[in-house]
Amino acid sequence: MTRLVILGAGTAGTMLASKLAKANLPDLTITVVDQNDDHHYQPGYLFIPFGTYRPEQVVRSRAAQLSKQVTFLRQTIERVDPDGRQVHLAGESALAYDWLVIASGTAPRPDQTPGLMDERVWRRSAFDFYTLDGAEALHAALANFEGGRLLVHISEMPIKCPVAPLEFAFLADDYFRGRRMRHKVDITYVTPLDGAFTKPVASARLGNLLEEKSIRLASDFAVAGVDPQASTLNSYDGRHLPFDLLVTVPVNMGAQFVIDSGLGDDLGFVPVDKHTLQSVAHERIFAIGDATNVPTSKAGAVAHFEVDHLVRNLTAAMAGQPLPSSYDGHANCFVEAGRGKALLLDFNYDTEPLTGLFPAPVVGPMKLLGASRINHLGKLAFEKIYWNLLLPGKPLPVPNEMSMSGKVPATAKK
Repeated sequence: MTRLVILGAGTAGTMLASKLAKANLPDLTITVVDQNDDHHYQPGYLFIPFGTYRPEQVVRSRAAQLSKQVTFLRQTIERVDPDGRQVHLAGESALAYDWLVIASGTAPRPDQTPGLMDERVWRRSAFDFYTLDGAEALHAALANFEGGRLLVHISEMPIKCPVAPLEFAFLADDYFRGRRMRHKVDITYVTPLDGAFTKPVASARLGNLLEEKSIRLASDFAVAGVDPQASTLNSYDGRHLPFDLLVTVPVNMGAQFVIDSGLGDDLGFVPVDKHTLQSVAHERIFAIGDATNVPTSKAGAVAHFEVDHLVRNLTAAMAGQPLPSSYDGHANCFVEAGRGKALLLDFNYDTEPLTGLFPAPVVGPMKLLGASRINHLGKLAFEKIYWNLLLPGKPLPVPNEMSMSGKVPATAKK
């Protein structure tokens, strides 16, 4: 009997367990471990502050999303012993494994920014929306906001869903226009990057959107901390940005057990081969989704594209064969642009976002690198796809590898 243990029952861990259960591999037991039974649809957090999603829409049972062929353990993970092939759980119990997959994601750590969690500002004038509690608190704060200086801020990269802060800025512009008070709100987008996004082509397009919406850009902002008394966001280069409302994306870090086990980098992400997803330090450990250090977006789409590659590689590894499948870094994401439109980005390790149509050339129907109504509707429809197709491991009409068919570089001239 081969014992496979998956640490984490979020998007990546659930999809992987579903795909492996459908594979009906002989003599394989699959155990998934997580500390609670609440599976969150995290893309929904973005919409809660604006009242377009309700908190109860984004939470379902983890166990209900898993195949009956999978054993689900609701336990706190303390640490991993890779030499002894054991996972130590709370209460001094241990779980033995033959193969291990770390799918524990990433979490915001506001404690990593000095002054941010001071009681004078945290959840009073400073909020996050990367947690359900934070998104709910921000909903109330926006409803009571009467105007002033709004900062939308990224503490440090990488973060999960790297376009979400931009989306928040665009939706905030819409929200205040809808309340007929946009002229009372000065919005600044604050980022440690040298532009609006990581990929230069997309950064230029998204930067133009910021200008069109009269949203200021404060780039290359390496945050030193928050001054709770002065209500300023301060950088190491001496800039001090005053705020009446700070919407921040705190430092994102991997799971604490990854750090405590010595399996992570400085931020707690598992170093893996970016193509095979195998740990660079332990051949019987793989990682997937946000838990890895692969140089692409931390997003659900990435986990989706990774999962089939990992199934093939795990199957080969368990059979003592070379790993056959190579993940190309394929990522795509919708970017809410406000006014009922969204952009769509599609890229991989080596290729920047391109113009064209997705998922099929000529027919699309979704436009790449251009704001459209159908992209917005696609993003809203994704919730049903997530629960009913993605998590159960059902096939989607989207290739795992990035297709170049029907696409042209965004800088190309017709």
